[in-house]
Amino acid sequence: MFFRRAREDRAFREAQRAGFALLLMLQATQPWPDVPESTAPAPAAEEAVVPDFLPPGLRVPPRQEVAGVMMRWQQPLVIDGEVRTCPACGAYRDWIVFCLRDDSVWLRCRARHETEEYRLDAAWFNRNSGPVDRFHPTLEEGLRYLGH
Repeated sequence: MFFRRAREDRAFREAQRAGFALLLMLQATQPWPDVPESTAPAPAAEEAVVPDFLPPGLRVPPRQEVAGVMMRWQQPLVIDGEVRTCPACGAYRDWIVFCLRDDSVWLRCRARHETEEYRLDAAWFNRNSGPVDRFHPTLEEGLRYLGH
């Protein structure tokens, strides 16, 4: 079992490196389009919005009916300078992070407790996840693939 997980982790890292290489290649060959200056007032400091940086080629195609995307977050999750723990069992690492269609972010600990994390959004998820490397027909298959 140990060797299988190491192989899966290595395959995931290779897919992630390939995605980052593709992103760098796209960035080098196709300059970002000039965005005209907005006439709308800038948001207040507490309402600062982080733009979603993924180019359309790396986003999930709209024709695929997906309820959301998920990633594994093995290290402690630090939000606003505080380590996030599971309210039910106190776990602080090895999360599955879900980003749903409504841009909400949910956390699932190893003990299968799920809770919504209001301080995270889809832009945070996109900045911290790699490219989507597979689609799973069911939630259970996706969790099994991620080792939960």
